[in-house]
Amino acid sequence: MSAKRDYYEILGLAQDASDEDIKRAYRKAALKHHPDRNQGDKEAEVKFKEATEAYSVLSDKDKRATYDRFGHAGLQGGADFSGVGVGDIFSQFQDIFADFFGDQTGRRGRRQARGADVRVDARITLRESMVGVKHEVTVEGLAPCEGCKGSGAAPGTSPETCRTCQGSGQVATQRGFIMFSSTCPTCRGQGNIITTPCSSCSGRGAVERQRKVLVTFPAGIDNGQRLRVPGQGMPGPNGAPSGDLYVDVTLEAHPDFERDGADLVTRENISFVEAAMGTEFDVVLPDGTEVPVEIPSGTQPGTVITARGHGMQLIGRRGRGDLHVVVNVHVPKKLSRKARKAFEELEDELAPPMSRRSAS
Repeated sequence: MSAKRDYYEILGLAQDASDEDIKRAYRKAALKHHPDRNQGDKEAEVKFKEATEAYSVLSDKDKRATYDRFGHAGLQGGADFSGVGVGDIFSQFQDIFADFFGDQTGRRGRRQARGADVRVDARITLRESMVGVKHEVTVEGLAPCEGCKGSGAAPGTSPETCRTCQGSGQVATQRGFIMFSSTCPTCRGQGNIITTPCSSCSGRGAVERQRKVLVTFPAGIDNGQRLRVPGQGMPGPNGAPSGDLYVDVTLEAHPDFERDGADLVTRENISFVEAAMGTEFDVVLPDGTEVPVEIPSGTQPGTVITARGHGMQLIGRRGRGDLHVVVNVHVPKKLSRKARKAFEELEDELAPPMSRRSAS
């Protein structure tokens, strides 16, 4: 019998290869020399067995350590597929091939079908987005049956494991070297059978109804953002996990404030005299907070006064945005005779010398 080839050489690996490198190299070799792709090719079959033998040793921590230290002699023939049929290899390494080629063995655990996700819209005010709020939203559709707690079986009974597939939901058939799986015809892939269905839901485990879900809107939530509420979507079949609820947020317009990201913008009217002499006033935010704002003398129309840290709460981190106050100077449309005279005197006082009109 010819000497065995080095396992690392077979898979094209260095001796310090990681577990992921070993798995990736074996997958490549197994796909290349797979008997189903190389019908009647004895050389490919030998290489397939060779790669599988190498993988069976190098993927096992203890076997690999022994092999690295003593070589093939250290394994004492513990891994030798030279006289083993390909069908036996599939039988012994079902988990490996299910990972690489999909679940074709019918023995792996069945993944329960998850319920569908649901999307709803919710409107909140600017004040509510500032402080955070909890609101109930209405969800219409299937909900877990209260009578059977979503199992579909009548109270006092429970679903029975399908005897055809032993609860896997799949049945296996062998075609040549390959094991194929298909949906179990008895339980239709569910893995269990309900012999006594619940009278409330007829065995579906869910009923049509309208329900309320309490949703927390965090402080700082903005228009167009989406919240996810796990497990509040449609129930899964036969007690499987429910889907998620997604809430799309719409922010109602405010008469006095606009939102720009985490910043708030408002407009305040002041008189001509206040703009010239300066003034102070409080801006009342949507949440009721009063923010003092100082208008310096000589403020021009359109000037923006910023109050740092008085905007919206930043989601996911500390701090707040800013408050921006756009100053509008109110100019009266009608003046009394006394007011006009006062403005004329003021104009003479304030106008630069070069701009004063000549008396001639």
